[in-house]
Amino acid sequence: MTVFLDCALHAAKSAREVILNHYRNRLQVEIKADRTPVTIADREAETVITDCLLQQFPDHGVHGEEHGRRNADADYLWLVDPIDGTKSFVQGYGFFSTQIALMHRGRLILGVSCAPAMNELAWAEAGHGAWLNGDPLSISEIAEIDRAAISTGNIQSLASDRRWQLLGSILGRADRTRGYGDFYHYHRLAAGQLDAVIESDLNILDIAALTVIVTEAGGRVTDLEGRDIGLSSTSVLAANSALHRRLLAALNG
Repeated sequence: MTVFLDCALHAAKSAREVILNHYRNRLQVEIKADRTPVTIADREAETVITDCLLQQFPDHGVHGEEHGRRNADADYLWLVDPIDGTKSFVQGYGFFSTQIALMHRGRLILGVSCAPAMNELAWAEAGHGAWLNGDPLSISEIAEIDRAAISTGNIQSLASDRRWQLLGSILGRADRTRGYGDFYHYHRLAAGQLDAVIESDLNILDIAALTVIVTEAGGRVTDLEGRDIGLSSTSVLAANSALHRRLLAALNG
């Protein structure tokens, strides 16, 4: 474990305490300019995370969901979403998580995904595998669409995409379909319990850490055009390499 991962895990666990202290309490909810909700729990958790990171790495940059960017041109940039899934958090069910990733000169090299209400902590570093609650993660080897379990996220935006009919054809062929969304289907994908994730209408803070985790579990993660995940990404196609190749062709046929 590097000092980067040790620090990120400590930050995630510290944020977990803050988040659970507020969970299922009556919180005031504000609506941001992008029409997403935010609470005191989001802001306090992000402060705890960034304090942990910058105390140890003061020269690093941080891009946070609630407090924006600091030193964004630094070689090392932390990507932080303190509560991804604030709507679920506010409504009192456990489909929310803390996402912490590290990017070095544009390349994602570390990811931590902590789901406090479900007691799941996943992490990965480039070249060192992926782990969930201390157990190694390994993606499935299912390579055919008609044998695959596929989970989709943000159906509303997918329905308005030019690929909607193509996606419908894929899901009609699949062995099983799910719509878990947020962190949950990526954890299941990395653990070999799902075979693919197709998702749109998201941003890099939602998926940076999960991209590292799925990749280190043996998966391939791109956007729906097949481009590597980066700061401007807004969609995801994730699966093992063989299934990813078939799904990418079907989505862009």
